[in-house]
Amino acid sequence: LIVFLISLRTVTGDVAYSFSEEMKHGSVVGNIAKDIGLEVGKLSARKARIDADGNSKRYCDINLSTGDIIVADRIDREGLCGKKASCLLKQELVLENPLELHRINIHVQDVNDNSPQFKKKSIKFDIRESADKGSRYRLDEAHDADVGQNAIQGYSIEANENFRLNVVAKSGGGKYSELVLEKELDREQQQELAIVLVATDGGTPQRSGTAVIHVTVLDANDNAPVFSQSVYKASLPENSPLNTVVVTVSASDADEGVNGDVTYEFDHISDESNNVFSLDQTTGEVKVSGSIDYEELSTYEMQITAKDGLGLVSSCTLIIDVTDVNDNAPITFIKSLTNPIPEDTPLGTEVGIINVQDRDSENNRQVRCSIQQNVPFKLVPSIKNYYSLVTTGQLDRELVSDYNITITATDEGSPPLSSSKTVELSVADINDNPPVFEEQSYSAYVTENNKPGSTLCSVTARDPDWRQNGTVIYSLLAGEVNGAPVSSYLSVNGDTGVIHAVRSFDYEQFRSFKVHVMARDNGSPPLSSNVTVSVFISDVNDNSPQILYPAPEGNSFMTELVPKAAHGGSLVSKVIAVDADSGQNAWLSYHIVKSTDPGLFTIGLHSGEIRTQRDISESDSMKQNLIVAVKDNGQPSLSATCSMYLLISDNLAEVPELKDISYDEKNSKLTSYLIIALVSVSTFFLTFIIIILGVRFCRRRKPRLLLDGAVAIPSAYLPPNYADVDGTGTLRSTYNYDAYLTTGSRTSDFKFVTSYTDNTLPVDQTLKKSPSDFADPFEDLEASVEVGADQSIRLVMPIESLACCLSFLNGCLFPAIFISLKFKCCVLVEVEFFLKEWNFFSFFIIYLLRQSLLSYFLHLLSITMEPIICPLSFKHVFFPCTSSPC
Repeated sequence: LIVFLISLRTVTGDVAYSFSEEMKHGSVVGNIAKDIGLEVGKLSARKARIDADGNSKRYCDINLSTGDIIVADRIDREGLCGKKASCLLKQELVLENPLELHRINIHVQDVNDNSPQFKKKSIKFDIRESADKGSRYRLDEAHDADVGQNAIQGYSIEANENFRLNVVAKSGGGKYSELVLEKELDREQQQELAIVLVATDGGTPQRSGTAVIHVTVLDANDNAPVFSQSVYKASLPENSPLNTVVVTVSASDADEGVNGDVTYEFDHISDESNNVFSLDQTTGEVKVSGSIDYEELSTYEMQITAKDGLGLVSSCTLIIDVTDVNDNAPITFIKSLTNPIPEDTPLGTEVGIINVQDRDSENNRQVRCSIQQNVPFKLVPSIKNYYSLVTTGQLDRELVSDYNITITATDEGSPPLSSSKTVELSVADINDNPPVFEEQSYSAYVTENNKPGSTLCSVTARDPDWRQNGTVIYSLLAGEVNGAPVSSYLSVNGDTGVIHAVRSFDYEQFRSFKVHVMARDNGSPPLSSNVTVSVFISDVNDNSPQILYPAPEGNSFMTELVPKAAHGGSLVSKVIAVDADSGQNAWLSYHIVKSTDPGLFTIGLHSGEIRTQRDISESDSMKQNLIVAVKDNGQPSLSATCSMYLLISDNLAEVPELKDISYDEKNSKLTSYLIIALVSVSTFFLTFIIIILGVRFCRRRKPRLLLDGAVAIPSAYLPPNYADVDGTGTLRSTYNYDAYLTTGSRTSDFKFVTSYTDNTLPVDQTLKKSPSDFADPFEDLEASVEVGADQSIRLVMPIESLACCLSFLNGCLFPAIFISLKFKCCVLVEVEFFLKEWNFFSFFIIYLLRQSLLSYFLHLLSITMEPIICPLSFKHVFFPCTSSPC
């Protein structure tokens, strides 16, 4: 076969080729890459492929290596296009990245592969012998499936003396033949004739078909039937029901009898017409006998003959035009689709190409496409019957992960027909959501002394992203708790968010702390969020009460003097205790568990005040021993005990030697050294003292002395974070003390007595004074001295130094009455004195203060008793500080 190849680019971008039918598989039709101007190497990269138009079969394919269009299947023009003058095969070239579509129109050329054929191999005629010369008898047409030059070009018959053949060209194309009587027949000489009819086409090589004409000579019938019309035309809608009468043909015969009886039959009818129409031989009605489809064939043309009883015939032409009915719904084809779609796809991105087709004609094939309104997509028309599916909104996989897009195609027919096609699109996840904790903050509650590794609480964060983008990992943010890394206190399970304690907690060290937990996903890049976790530690009763007063050191003990004239209910002393726990675990109660005389003394249950229950009598033992227990209110309760010795006497001189009471040798030696020092210094200033005494008695008033100092104690003296509880270890009233010390005694004692408050400066008023008010408290000493006036001195000192300092200051330095005792904080106590009487030591101390000579004296005191004495408010007196203040 000779292949004719024509390649051209149409205005619309179509490519057309022309080649002959029946080409071998793999035959080259043309080079599409060259014709569309595309490099051959890009065909594979852009996934080039040949797609058939509509539901038709794919007859061509593309060679991705060369760009050639090759024959993929047998192409039979007669099967594809039948008798159509032009046979067009539509194919499509689809390219991706970016999406492109090229139409390929292939014109299939006919080859002479079919021979002419007669419907009947035997053609019979009954001709009367009376037939006139020149009578014509139409012969059956031969059929050739080929078209054009390859179709039937002529007819011929064998040479004979009675007939010749006349070939007639039809107005619509094609030819038919007539048998013309050249010589009158003579039945007596020859009753039957057999003539071979030959039909030939114009192909190369030429093909032919034959039929035998059998002529029977009859007696004469001189009138043939005559049709009322030579051409009948009718219009018929497609899909007309069966037995619908299309048209009725009618022919008449002038003869009588059998010679005038007319019958009808189809002549020269195609198979398509014969399958859908039927002819009533008696009435001439043409009826519908099959399915009529405008899309298959729109016009039918057929020959109808009328024959009388003795064989005379005549013919007419029937042309039926089929009108279109909107009986085909549009069909939707997905030419290309991007799936899945990333959720960060920009607006207006093309994700698919849609093609719609309708087999109807004119308005019935005009199609419009649409999709539902509740999706972030739209259809944008491109070339004829093609649409692009583009995005119109921001995609969010966490809200909608899949879309079912229904594409509805509707034609313009009446009534309109429509069809739908659903396209499933998935949205690919992007890590665009950080983990979100279920709560804004978390709280964990744990009792102190917990076991390491115990679970405190759990945090939960949700990430709506998918797979690894939604996998949450927990961790602790770096930080410090009480000066230590947070990781030394807590740990968090990275997968579950469960928080565990790394160590055992102590409520007395700290009661709460905060940490920050981070939740991070596994995306790229990862996203995270933080949450605050507050840990609250609850107290347990794990600390026993601690007795601050009386507080024995070593073998020493506390002895109190009780006046013999003390009445029932008199305050004798007070037990001061604290508890490092809190709440009811720190609620303290005081009990006398053992005493020399059980009925003589009682202790306040919550105040710790020791009072007499009755008046003291002469029969009571001078030495009273009390054992006091302090209990907290925890479960189980913890306690501490202390011993207190009470001496019923008005002064120490009346008390016999206490051999059974131990004493502190160090304090006794210190007292001796101080007395020697005082005596030596007094010798140098005796004259000045006499002058001062004279001034005092002359003015008949006592000098005023106000000393306001601060003594700081380091936090190590008491348990840390001591929480004061009402009635537990805090003196809330002002108590007065009377202390006595004899020069020959090796012990020092003091006792609680009744209050002296008449001539004492109130505490609140004193504390409100600024340091400048105490710049020199002795500048107006002489001017303010009045007989009978009290001189107050106020000091702040550590609780541990309280007992020793009271005994020493009151006994050694000058006779004074200790009138007030107030706790400044958990470790400091404020004491206030006023001069009870004037003697040598009183004036000596005042003189030392004026001359700034007291620092050496107090230095010795601080070395011995180890208080931390910070500078007083006097401009002349400076106390040594051995540690930072409280």
